[in-house]
Amino acid sequence: MSKKTEQQDSEVELETPLNVEPEGEVVEDEAGQLRQELAQVQSEAKVHQEQYLRTLADMENLRKRTQRDKEELAKFANENILREILPVMDNLERAVEHAEQAESCDGLFEGVQMTLTQFGQLLSKFGVEPVEAIGQIFDPAFHQAMGQLESEEHPVNTVIQQMQKGYQLNDRLLRPAFVMLAKAAEVEKAEDSDTEENTNEDTNEE
Repeated sequence: MSKKTEQQDSEVELETPLNVEPEGEVVEDEAGQLRQELAQVQSEAKVHQEQYLRTLADMENLRKRTQRDKEELAKFANENILREILPVMDNLERAVEHAEQAESCDGLFEGVQMTLTQFGQLLSKFGVEPVEAIGQIFDPAFHQAMGQLESEEHPVNTVIQQMQKGYQLNDRLLRPAFVMLAKAAEVEKAEDSDTEENTNEDTNEE
């Protein structure tokens, strides 16, 4: 019986697979795979978070830009109608100038002056202000030169006469001022020419 038992034990040992991995190595391989999967998930989550933050920033910029455009639209919505009012101001100012030169137009002058003042206040209420011109150095951004006048009292390119007022709407130019600019007097040029001729004559005599 003992020999038979030993023979059976030997057969069982032979049937045991020789390539079975230890249990600890299997667990370690699974842990490594889980770590890789976790790292991949974390990387994808980081990418998604960055995309979310970029989208959030874009939406905030769009909101600010839309608000800014809305404010700009509200600020300049009346630009066209206000530009059409300006010729009325011009005519009232001309009427006041003529009334000042007349002898007996006190009632007309006062009425037109009052209307002109009211128009000025109305324009100011909507952000319309006149462009400074007289006495200013010529600025092509605000002035449109219509010609030049000789002047010994003003520097060259100084605005010495305003033919038509310019206006701004909330610091944006509605219409430039039509102006005349100072230029050097011809007398000075003539004197310089005479001096030059005298110098040439003296040189020839020598």
